[in-house]
Amino acid sequence: MQDFHDKVAIITGGASGVGRSLAFALGRRGAKIAVGDVDKAAMAQIQVDLAAAGIDAIVEHCDVTSVDSLNALADAAMEKLGGLHLVFANAGIGAGETGAMWDYSEKDWQWTINVNIWGVINSIRAFMPRLVAANEPAHFVVTGSGNGAYAILPDVPIYTATKAAVHAITENLHYQVQAGGLPVKVSALFPGPHVVETGLFNSGRVRPEDLRKEGIEGNESGINSVDDMKKMCAEFGIELETTHPDEVAEMAIRGLEKDAFWLLETTPETDARIRARADMILNRDTPMPASLG
Repeated sequence: MQDFHDKVAIITGGASGVGRSLAFALGRRGAKIAVGDVDKAAMAQIQVDLAAAGIDAIVEHCDVTSVDSLNALADAAMEKLGGLHLVFANAGIGAGETGAMWDYSEKDWQWTINVNIWGVINSIRAFMPRLVAANEPAHFVVTGSGNGAYAILPDVPIYTATKAAVHAITENLHYQVQAGGLPVKVSALFPGPHVVETGLFNSGRVRPEDLRKEGIEGNESGINSVDDMKKMCAEFGIELETTHPDEVAEMAIRGLEKDAFWLLETTPETDARIRARADMILNRDTPMPASLG
């Protein structure tokens, strides 16, 4: 897709982080934006900011764990903005789990699976029929993570497991639209190449009441922001490199202009990790953790 002018883009989890940056990057290129989110404060802020930037946009409450909520967002985009051409299944959370897997709260598993996996499944169910029925060039983009898709970092097993599933779903969707000769392009977006400066570590701000854990505020890991992670790394003499969400959005759009499946920017270290994992499998080597808290 070379021209985004007057294209309608839905972005779930679009009020902050990578979603917010995508909204502005596409809006500056003339796209019409439908932001869906559950974070009321972030929704109010992006509505003001999009209007100030002169971007044609709507901001709607949307809970990706509900296919009805996603259908309502799709209906609003089509009725108020006049169509649907790009979908970014971008909403995602991290439960902040720490310690042994067998001690994790069931609520952490439920919440992360509900948002990260069912959120993508529900988005496919809500948006793909509309994109297929329109029978015109379109994109369906799923935000994944290298942690799970091509590497296993054992510090956050719940998050890793969900993102592994998300990539499997995304790649299968890509194969199915190809087999069907459909005009919808599927892409897998991997924010990076470094730790992205988003609110993922502060996901607890949108944790549903029925999945809250008694007596616990924030993440059990004690890392509730990128700054917290930087401080922790500094204690071990490590300078944490980060990536701004705006950089991720621009990388994604460059890929979409080429109809690329992999919206991915890596470092030499990341490439080495991918090769090492492939070699480990081919050589039947015993896995060794890259890191473990």
